[in-house]
Amino acid sequence: MPSDMRPEILLIGGGVVDIPLRPVDASLFSSASYPLDCIRMCVGGDAVNESIIASRLGHRVALASKVGDDAAGRFICETLNSAGVDTRFVIREAGLDTGINIVLVRADGERSFVTNRNGSLRRLAACDVLPALQSPDLSKVPVVSLASIFVSPLLTPGDTERLFAHIKAGGSILCADTTRPKNGETVDDIAGMLSHLDYIFPNYDEAVQLTGERDPKAIAARFLQKGVKNVVIKTGARGCHIQNGRICASIPAYAHTKCVDTTGAGDNFAAAFLCALLEGRDFPECARFANAAASVCVESVGATTGIQTRDAVDARYCEMARP
Repeated sequence: MPSDMRPEILLIGGGVVDIPLRPVDASLFSSASYPLDCIRMCVGGDAVNESIIASRLGHRVALASKVGDDAAGRFICETLNSAGVDTRFVIREAGLDTGINIVLVRADGERSFVTNRNGSLRRLAACDVLPALQSPDLSKVPVVSLASIFVSPLLTPGDTERLFAHIKAGGSILCADTTRPKNGETVDDIAGMLSHLDYIFPNYDEAVQLTGERDPKAIAARFLQKGVKNVVIKTGARGCHIQNGRICASIPAYAHTKCVDTTGAGDNFAAAFLCALLEGRDFPECARFANAAASVCVESVGATTGIQTRDAVDARYCEMARP
């Protein structure tokens, strides 16, 4: 493959089909029939969301993931291909049910998920990721990101640490997002993998669980003590807190966001941050661009519905920069 066609970003993680229902409230469960304003079928899952958004923002993206060889898996792969994502390393396993999430979205945009504990989302293992890492096309990929620590129980801390060491040996910038630790894990339990990370993107609640701290500065300090080079704590409608050895700052969110559905906001944030890194922006500017992307995302139902082209994010970013 010519060097100017090789992926710039490798994303590792899960993909599902999301079925968002909006707006719902508790009366859903006591109604024989419950008409809604919106029921939609969308792709979802951390790595799928991030890969599609990063591609729409203008960068070449490859994805390492696993889905079932079923209708839902085909829908995910077709959507990825349509977005220009390199799917050579997306495994389609016969007999495996592709994960399907029912997303219950409240009127205020907050949501809950009904998930399949036996679906493909939790079946990604280190052996599924290694072919991508060992591919000559990806040996010098500039940015690699694990879309969520803790999503797949088969990616153990030890396995993840070994994958991270392999990635860093190749010279890539290494990033990771997180989800809620499922078994009470703390930063001490995952210190080995954290020591390899250049950037980490937990949301505030996840970071509190991992560190036992509540102040964003103290939270970030705990990650830095474990060897993470740069910490980004997503703080929802407030924006994000960024911190490294030189910078400690809160980066505000877009003040006029019309929140419809928060599904995928963190994934859109992470994807935009990765793209800004590739473009050579400094730490605060990466965070501002990521905030802009997240604000566009939540104004539509579905994790990848809001950002169809880069223009919307650039326009929002410029609007945020005005005094």
